[in-house]
Amino acid sequence: MQKYNSRSEVPEEFKWDLTPFFKNEEEFNSTYEECSKLIKELANYVGCTKDGNKVYEFLNKQVEAMALWEDLYVYSYLINDQELGISDNIVRKNKTEKLEMELMQNSSFFAPELLKLSKEEYENLFTTCSDLEEYRADLDKTYREKEHILTENEEKIVAELTTAMNHYDDMSSNLLNSQHNYGKVKLEDGSVVTIATNNYRSLMRNKNRDIRKKVYNLFNKKLSEYSQTNASLLNSYVSMNEAIAKIRKYKSSWDAKLFHLNLSDKVFKALVNTTESNYNVVNKYYDLKRRVLGLDILNRYDVSLEMAQSDKEYTISEAQQLVRDAIKPLGEEYLAKYDKVINNRYVDYCQYKGKCSGGYSFSTMRQDSRILMSFNYNLDSVSTLAHEAGHNVHHQFVNLNNPLQYRFPSSIVAEVVSLTNECLLSSYLAEHGETKEEKLAGIANILGVITSNLFDAVREGKLEQDMYKEVLKNGMVTKDFLDKKSKSSLKKLYAKVLFFITADVFAKHNKTVLLFGDRTNTRL
Repeated sequence: MQKYNSRSEVPEEFKWDLTPFFKNEEEFNSTYEECSKLIKELANYVGCTKDGNKVYEFLNKQVEAMALWEDLYVYSYLINDQELGISDNIVRKNKTEKLEMELMQNSSFFAPELLKLSKEEYENLFTTCSDLEEYRADLDKTYREKEHILTENEEKIVAELTTAMNHYDDMSSNLLNSQHNYGKVKLEDGSVVTIATNNYRSLMRNKNRDIRKKVYNLFNKKLSEYSQTNASLLNSYVSMNEAIAKIRKYKSSWDAKLFHLNLSDKVFKALVNTTESNYNVVNKYYDLKRRVLGLDILNRYDVSLEMAQSDKEYTISEAQQLVRDAIKPLGEEYLAKYDKVINNRYVDYCQYKGKCSGGYSFSTMRQDSRILMSFNYNLDSVSTLAHEAGHNVHHQFVNLNNPLQYRFPSSIVAEVVSLTNECLLSSYLAEHGETKEEKLAGIANILGVITSNLFDAVREGKLEQDMYKEVLKNGMVTKDFLDKKSKSSLKKLYAKVLFFITADVFAKHNKTVLLFGDRTNTRL
């Protein structure tokens, strides 16, 4: 297994290529100025809703400005995540966030103006400008939000507040991935490894139980030092969302989230009730894992251990080919788009200290997504590649078949395609694995995918709902609150697992827990 101490050691073919966004800083700055100029022009369209042609002109400019801004923001976001804590990267990212605030402010007049129109006046816009039908679905969606749209001045205030306060993800990510020193652990071969967020998962799958226990304790000891801080940051984030929801006349921020996902609370309750009523299936899964691993007790540092004892390591090129073989049933057009992901360096594979942990696919209206991951040369990494490549290919199809304003698939839809790829990979291994162990690993992988993406994801969604309910009734998201809620929910899920989860452990799951958080339509 190849290890890297810094980004400079990683071969170029294993780093993402961001030049299709911008070739250099000069091109970035030039586009920034172009976008800034276009955003300023939007303010000239105040009062445009009296003329269908003017509305069409405004919407075209607004979409163009949004497309330019997205490229600027995602580019700066990706560069920042590849090496956290670098001042120039932070400044560039903050610069684009301020530009977003200006875009929101200069567009804030439009929705209040549109909603002042009578139904007859609204329909007349499309009569006087037939081209406006291109935006009909988008405009109808705005009408759906009529009771939650504020006056022009109020919209500007909300835009400013949101931009100024919405930094929980950035602060938490920097603490977890860049600032914390989790210590080191000596492996059985004598090598010493620095514990980091992007290798924690693989270390927790080490067969040596003493090593797993040490890594777990070191990692969580450091997190525990900041558990109160994390709870305070999270409380501020939830409180901000709750305040904005009240300003917009929603019952709660949870209702606002469901509204924007076009989901009813009844659907969410049905999902929670269905999964919780079938926890006995998950309990059996973990008890089976305990018995297969030969353990009397499946402890907190054993849960991530792979049930199928396959020592097979996959190189990056082997992982790429294995995924390709698995997704062949999806057809030649799909495979061609997958090949584009691999051949055009859309993936940033390797791990090293300072790189953002986890895995995601981040796209824009004009650019195919870039994929960040922490490749660990195991089946889990292969499955992550299949998952994130699914997002990328899906968005290629979205961009190919939709105008700019409709290139925002919901996160719920987007997850279907990525999980389909993981199912195909597991099925392929179960049938075509080279050894019995690899076949079993394929079966174990799909069991893990279902457990994580159905049962655990719904559990975390319910936990998020509980946080918002607590703040809504004038409470606070505190360390003790997170300890209690997390421990209670996990006790139901794991049943026979000795599990004590605390706010410090909860902290490292923050991006997952906020599954209905902002921008999930692009960062997945």
